[in-house]
Amino acid sequence: MHIVVIEDETVVARRIERLVRRILGPRLLRIDRAGTLRDATRLLARLQDAVVLLDLNLSGDDGFDVLRRAVAEPFQTIVVSANTDRAVEAFELGVVDFVPKPFTEERLGRALDRVGRGGRSGGGPPSFLAVTLAGRVDLVAVGTVVAIHGADDYSEIETSDGRRHLHKKTLTMLGRVLPENFLRVHRSHIVNLRFAEGMDIESGGRRVLHLSNGSSVPVSRSHAGKLGEAGGLP
Repeated sequence: MHIVVIEDETVVARRIERLVRRILGPRLLRIDRAGTLRDATRLLARLQDAVVLLDLNLSGDDGFDVLRRAVAEPFQTIVVSANTDRAVEAFELGVVDFVPKPFTEERLGRALDRVGRGGRSGGGPPSFLAVTLAGRVDLVAVGTVVAIHGADDYSEIETSDGRRHLHKKTLTMLGRVLPENFLRVHRSHIVNLRFAEGMDIESGGRRVLHLSNGSSVPVSRSHAGKLGEAGGLP
């Protein structure tokens, strides 16, 4: 596991590093640290995959600037902060966990364990998905997402207004955090069941799910049963 610690207080950053090394042991492949908003932005821009431990107050700068970019990238983010009044806001952006300061080794360990299990804390599913557009991070409301399509190591988010947004997380990573009304119906497609209108079986047994925005996606045989169990068809 590659860990990135973004913390402006040196003493706290060193303690986090020490605890992470003890918790992960041989599972820790690499650990990096940044203490300012500028350094954190530069560091994340060079990385492809990591678990980010993020403080929300970086020498007076707002760590949410880093958080919005981190959740738009193929990173998994754990907020470690005394700003507990912003926990709901952080969970809405899809963080794995929010560890309030002061924290114990056991509490930090539980957060890192959630990363390994692909789970999230009790903050509920995210309200937004962050996407990068022309170098700027935009937030897409989850309720407007009709379907998500696999695109190699990325995902393409299709929204009800007909737009498509490229997301740097894979379908599997997004599927772990989306609400229950999102169902994987094919290895390359996740749909929002609230937009499902009906399914046709074409010649050769090919199943096609029609969505209310006029688009359609294939449904694999192995996922067709799950679609019926979820009550995804009117």
